[in-house]
Amino acid sequence: MSSGTSSPQPTVPQLPDVLLKNLKARAIGPAVMGGRISDIAIDPRNPFVFYVGLAHGGVFKTSDNGVSFDPIFDKQPALSIGAIAIAPSDSDVIWVGTGEANDRNSSGWGNGVYRSNDGGENWQNVGLKDSRAIGRIVVDPRKPEVAYVAASGHLWADGGERGLFKTTDGGKTWKLILQAPSPHNARTGCCDVLIDPSNSEIVYAALYARQRTPWSFFSGPDATNGEDIGGIFKSTNGGGSWKKLAGGLPSQTGRIGLAISASNPKIVMAVVQSYEGGSGQLTDLRSKSGGVFRSEDGGEKWTRTSAIDPRPFYFSQIRIDPANDQRVYLLAFALLVSDDAGKNFREDLSEKVHPDCHAFAIQPGTVPPPKPPKPEDKNKPPKPLVCQRVLLGTDGGVYQSFAAGKGWNHLNSIPAGEFYRITLDDAKPYFRIAGGLQDNENWVGPSAVPSKEGIRNSDWTALAGGDGFYVVFDPNDRDTFYAESQQGEVHRINLRNGELRRLRPEPVEGAPRYRFHWNSPLIGSRHK
Repeated sequence: MSSGTSSPQPTVPQLPDVLLKNLKARAIGPAVMGGRISDIAIDPRNPFVFYVGLAHGGVFKTSDNGVSFDPIFDKQPALSIGAIAIAPSDSDVIWVGTGEANDRNSSGWGNGVYRSNDGGENWQNVGLKDSRAIGRIVVDPRKPEVAYVAASGHLWADGGERGLFKTTDGGKTWKLILQAPSPHNARTGCCDVLIDPSNSEIVYAALYARQRTPWSFFSGPDATNGEDIGGIFKSTNGGGSWKKLAGGLPSQTGRIGLAISASNPKIVMAVVQSYEGGSGQLTDLRSKSGGVFRSEDGGEKWTRTSAIDPRPFYFSQIRIDPANDQRVYLLAFALLVSDDAGKNFREDLSEKVHPDCHAFAIQPGTVPPPKPPKPEDKNKPPKPLVCQRVLLGTDGGVYQSFAAGKGWNHLNSIPAGEFYRITLDDAKPYFRIAGGLQDNENWVGPSAVPSKEGIRNSDWTALAGGDGFYVVFDPNDRDTFYAESQQGEVHRINLRNGELRRLRPEPVEGAPRYRFHWNSPLIGSRHK
């Protein structure tokens, strides 16, 4: 029978704050990649100062042209970055939009917009805390307190702060100036915005509906019950009123990227995802009705210059060279380049660059003086004069070129490789760490080494995989690993003899394929 008194509850162990406070992290590697880049912004006053935003990793600043980078955002509660903007009239004013807007199932979310008035030394959250993902911020060329924010909203749920927002007082107050009609504003946000450099009252913006579930992703009309809600919009009064642009643009649009020519602002270009005529497959490089579009009259009439539009939910970035409107850059699995206003694109400038390009910045004013043609070239068309210094952000870090992309330098000193999973073994005297990096394979390395130089890159070993995830140590053989990558790809690796064997289960002939999750768990057992 009960005595009426309760038995004592077990004491939960507590770790005193004083112990945690004195713990210090140390970098152990592998220093082989720079992480997934979401945006890059060059200081217009000092171009060797630039800022790099990461999908997971905060904001880094360099003051020596990429020789070294300093983390300047680590004290903020949200480290997933969607957009960075520098005020053209005062480069000490930096705007950061948190929350990656590239719609991956691994995309992090943010908590609004931050502003710094001292080049990133100090930050203040200035609102839009429920925007979750921000694809672009643009600042008025002459007024650093006036900014536009393209907010995509929640990726995994309805609601939140979505659409195009404007502040005229440095972020103290915000006004929603462009949104989709109800009820579609619950899933439709703004994915891009730009200002006419010759007239800041002229603003272009793109609306885009999308949503993820644990088992699917749908966008455009698939997210709005078939209604044509998205598209490109133009305002000539600073966002006071808007006109949806047509004149050659497709309907049933998904994600859209925008660009404007600095040398001729009448030229506006867009890379447009369209479901008109069918959606196609995610692996399609060309669209049935979307692709690259160009207007030379401020958006009234558009010409489809190319059908290319690879994996739009993940890329959809386009840039026009500030000095030459014929040079167009399109970001995709590789960096695509056109010298005929977007009619033809080539990949030859992406040699030795990590795939999956998300950010691109061009330094204006870096056009070399023209050279007289060589005698053997007198009958050839002159080479285009374009800005030479460009910065590229990929899933593998930041690259810089001083030859318009002909030759790249990997600025590989940002310690922000994105580990999806890590695991430890019980090796002695130093246990080992293994894990999978986003788009950068599975790796294994030591927690310490006996040499006074410390852990080096050569102490780490790449195992297998594209998007690396789980790694399992074989409890009976320290040289054998099981490494898993996307869609259930499993490999057994023996470091002693170099054997690599694929172990992914496959159905019998004629049976439906197994539907492994993108990051399928892999668990090892110590039992035989």
